[in-house]
Amino acid sequence: MFPILQTERLNLREIELEDAADIYNVFSNDEVTKYYGMKTFDTIEQAEKLIEAFAISFQEKRGIRWGIEIKGKAGLIGTIGFNLWSPAHRRAEVGYEVHPDFWRTGYTSEALKKIVEYGLQEMKLTRIGAVVFLENEASNQLLLNQGFEKEGQLKNYMYQNNKAHDVTMYSKIPKINCNEEI
Repeated sequence: MFPILQTERLNLREIELEDAADIYNVFSNDEVTKYYGMKTFDTIEQAEKLIEAFAISFQEKRGIRWGIEIKGKAGLIGTIGFNLWSPAHRRAEVGYEVHPDFWRTGYTSEALKKIVEYGLQEMKLTRIGAVVFLENEASNQLLLNQGFEKEGQLKNYMYQNNKAHDVTMYSKIPKINCNEEI
């Protein structure tokens, strides 16, 4: 069963095919995909395929992606979740995107705090990573503000518009007793 999470202002819920227009609205925006490592969407069918990919990833325990919805308002403003989830190694990478109309509102920070808590407590992750384009100052700052540690820089790690970009690697690792069995 897909976990539904709530924060003070947000519902984090499963993304359905009925959300395709909202997903398209986010991923068809060049400002959103600028540092995303994928092309901007041209068709609603691309959004539908992405939603299907999110569902398959969850079914296969490779990832989990929540739709971000403001409480009391219909429609998604973005998504957030874990990619490259490895239950055997208790790690995943976090990813998120929010439509620019909702930037600098604290929504992404609020959602990130909630899923990190869920990942550590419920999924029993012992490492949450993040990979961010160097130029994406807002995302780099968000992760630092959320207690992620900067681990280093990866050269030519991601491509955007046929150009290689360097990224910063972050992690959040809970303090655990090394002798404790997890």
